Amino acid sequence: MEFKDYYKILGVSRDETAENIKKAFRKLARKYHPDVSKEPDAEVRMKEINEAYTVLSDPEKRAAYDQLGRGYQPGQEFRPPPDWDAGFEFSGHGFSPGEAADFSDFFAELFGRMGGQPRGFGAHRAPHGAHFQARGEDHHAKVLLDIEDAFTGPSRQITLRVPQLDAQGHLQLVTRTLNVKIPVGVHAGQVIRLAGQGAPGHGGAPPGDLMLEVHFSPHPRFRADGRDLHLTLPVAPWEAALGGIVAVDLPQGRIKVRIPEGAQSGRQLRVRGKGLPGNPPGDLLFDIQVVLPPADSSRARQLYETMARELAFDPRREGRA
Repeated sequence: MEFKDYYKILGVSRDETAENIKKAFRKLARKYHPDVSKEPDAEVRMKEINEAYTVLSDPEKRAAYDQLGRGYQPGQEFRPPPDWDAGFEFSGHGFSPGEAADFSDFFAELFGRMGGQPRGFGAHRAPHGAHFQARGEDHHAKVLLDIEDAFTGPSRQITLRVPQLDAQGHLQLVTRTLNVKIPVGVHAGQVIRLAGQGAPGHGGAPPGDLMLEVHFSPHPRFRADGRDLHLTLPVAPWEAALGGIVAVDLPQGRIKVRIPEGAQSGRQLRVRGKGLPGNPPGDLLFDIQVVLPPADSSRARQLYETMARELAFDPRREGRA
């Protein structure tokens, strides 16, 4: 996928005001709109211009795009890193994947899931003579937690970046910090609702809520899949060949795992109920990895040479390779 430089498409600088971005869009629209333009590529150019303006005219999308696009050139091969939008607070008027498909693949990849789905303001018509009331809009944010948090349910300080325009129309990021109680057993994709932390209401109506979508930071040992936890379990050759019991440290303490006799690399062991807490809890899945000790001493080399002579084992025989 190629990177798109929306600033270059509109012919504006990266620190341009919102008003000047609007003026640039209108100027280009007068030139390339297919109904009036005589340019041979008017339809294609107008589609690019519309897409660029859709992003740069929206403070939330523009802020996310600015962070993601630093250092990239137009046409450069581009793939967004995982969880690139974590920590941004978005309002509820995101694009659905279907709506985003009207634009380029680049746009759909970045903004097809950003900000959740529209929820509306909960507005209602006030009686004659009364003022208008509307519940505040819900806001959305993706947050990264540690897998260990699912076991302990701690309180965490979550810092979010809120894109806004200043008085001159320049984009700025305002940060706010919230103390959030993480529920025990939280899993990736779960939404934590913070009541009253969304947009203010109108006419005395209550504010919206803030919806925190949980994702886990990469862990050096564990990988979560729903409530199941996956872990690579290194074992010595004699443990794999003869079987045995090994101790494994987990977030909730140490457990002992029985290695079956003749275990091979790639075999999976399941320990039920030892994954993420829940009702029911997830399972713990061990992927066995047989690790050979190095032949880095004369004694180690002697042992390997003895095995080579006496075991007469050929791993490439009988269809093994």
